[in-house]
Amino acid sequence: MKILVQKFGGTSVSTHERRKRVIEKIIKARNEGYAPVVVVSAMGRKGEPYATDTLLSLVSEKLNHENTLSIDLLMSCGEIISTVVMTDELLEKGINAVPMTGGQAGIFTDDNYNNAAVVDLKPSKILEIIKQGKVPIVAGFQGISEKGFVTTLGRGGSDVTASLLGVSLKAEQIEIYTDVDGIMTADPRIVSDASLIKEISYNEVFQFADQGAKVIHPRAVEIAMKGNIPLVIKNTLTDCKGTIINNTGDVNLDNIITGITHMSNRIQIKVCKNENINNANYNTLLGILADNSISIDLINVFPEENIFTIDGESFEKFDKIMSNINLNYSHIDNCSKIAIIGSRMRGIPGVMAKILSCLNSENIKVLQTADSHTTIWCLVEGNCTEKAINALHHGFKLGDNK
Repeated sequence: MKILVQKFGGTSVSTHERRKRVIEKIIKARNEGYAPVVVVSAMGRKGEPYATDTLLSLVSEKLNHENTLSIDLLMSCGEIISTVVMTDELLEKGINAVPMTGGQAGIFTDDNYNNAAVVDLKPSKILEIIKQGKVPIVAGFQGISEKGFVTTLGRGGSDVTASLLGVSLKAEQIEIYTDVDGIMTADPRIVSDASLIKEISYNEVFQFADQGAKVIHPRAVEIAMKGNIPLVIKNTLTDCKGTIINNTGDVNLDNIITGITHMSNRIQIKVCKNENINNANYNTLLGILADNSISIDLINVFPEENIFTIDGESFEKFDKIMSNINLNYSHIDNCSKIAIIGSRMRGIPGVMAKILSCLNSENIKVLQTADSHTTIWCLVEGNCTEKAINALHHGFKLGDNK
């Protein structure tokens, strides 16, 4: 029995016309000999009647902050509605389907409401439905706690549901359907000749997802990678083959760079030792920030200064902490962290030199850099973001992949 997990996002199930395309994908899978297991998100986005954010607008902020158990029950409703609507429309095509909550699908979690962790997965009911020749339609983004209460898995949790089920059921692959053709070499709204990445490794796509590209949830990638189940990003509205995510990526690709993404609204922080003489907090600053849940990255620690970046939304909280511990600092607002990603760059000399050459040719000042085996990061001023991404995309000839 070949099992195929197909996950359809909120835009894919938002209208009757789009759901017709979803049904075509399900029927195609069955005709190809697969037993599809379908995961659905809530229909549409904020403003549309059954979208999660619309449901949240029905209740007060007080409930939102003080009764997260209730909020999880409310947020689970959008996905449940989607399962029943899809079941109805499949029935019209002569296909028997069974709508299921996350709990009924066997997803058991802790009781960390709004962002629950999965502690067990028992897909026996799903397997029973498949053996009956029916299609399980599972509500994404949710599970049930060991105490019996509905929980949700955090924003983007339907991708996580799909990966969890794919691994548990030993699926042939997991298809993530969205409103784009797949993962692109850069944001096509920024780079006009951005091209589709046909194959990409788990490690590379994890970097894409973690560094600002919102095509798939990073946790979903991590789960699929551990289970070694291929992921495919596809467009519900086209027949494009999409992007395959696996262990190796595209072994036939000549370019050492796979793609470029970025995170905006970063703030660079510089804390100098000579401006904080006799202040013991200087040596424990990173720990103090961690204790106060301030996330930092691009961390450069030198004998005489510490340099790092924070998200712009954390700046007010950061500033108060620094004031409380009497540490002086300087900062640069509105920066962007450009991520140049490619697993084939490992051990190849001259990559950083070429990156700097591309940016220097456009008179773009590099404020900071960092690197790993698969990614090089450059911090630039925010108003140079688009110019920087285009310069790098052109310099590494990523548009030639079309």
